[in-house]
Amino acid sequence: MCRIAAYIGPEVPLENIVVHPKHSLLVQSQNATEAKLSVNGDGFGFAWYAADLQPDPQPGLYRDVLPAWSDGNLVSLCRMIRSRLFIAHVRASTMGETARANCHPFSHGTWSFCHNGQVPHFRAIRRRMEAALPDPLYEARQGSTDSEMLFLTLLANGLDTDPAAAIRATLSRVGAAQATGPVRMTCVFSDGTTLYAFRHASDHNSPTLYASRALDHGGFALASEPLCGNAKAWRALTPDTLYRLSKTGDLSEERLFPAAHLLSA
Repeated sequence: MCRIAAYIGPEVPLENIVVHPKHSLLVQSQNATEAKLSVNGDGFGFAWYAADLQPDPQPGLYRDVLPAWSDGNLVSLCRMIRSRLFIAHVRASTMGETARANCHPFSHGTWSFCHNGQVPHFRAIRRRMEAALPDPLYEARQGSTDSEMLFLTLLANGLDTDPAAAIRATLSRVGAAQATGPVRMTCVFSDGTTLYAFRHASDHNSPTLYASRALDHGGFALASEPLCGNAKAWRALTPDTLYRLSKTGDLSEERLFPAAHLLSA
């Protein structure tokens, strides 16, 4: 499984989240403690947004196939790049070869997206999901992962206008667990203004994601594992709930399914 870290708030260097914390994303790339695999060495990347979205609202994107700990540019870039909103990811591949096009985050227009988990029956449904994409999104696909297909399907299902409805429609298209195993996913994404996140698993065992306001620069962070190494300082996010985080630190929650659905799933 992969590891994710994201931030929204006052402009800070990326190193405040990716490099410096005791249990930073860089540390998690070699020593994850809440994942099936402790090492996430199949590439990394980060997407960040400028302080002023005009005239260019699209995120900057840096991705590479090297393990995060072996890329000599990572620490320097994270020291020099400052942002009010960014998403970072280290990859442990479950679907798709180790290639830059398969590294997260993915971006399209103003959106950036990363995913931790897997759709184990993806090969069986890939052609159907590809056929459902409108031509511009089909042509935008660069890699071969289930993660990128989830992102493009979310966009096709109306992510721009109603993220919760887009998630429900996408999960319906993916379908339930198959003989190959359960569907599991934690997704973090942004349109450059708001940071979104949700967790879901067909076996109720979705990959971890925590939130913290305990940052000395006043921002709000999301991470697969608490960056300070102290789980008590972080809040585990509830599965099947869409979280929206604003730049002022406001957090809203929206249940993705009725309680009856969750009890019967």
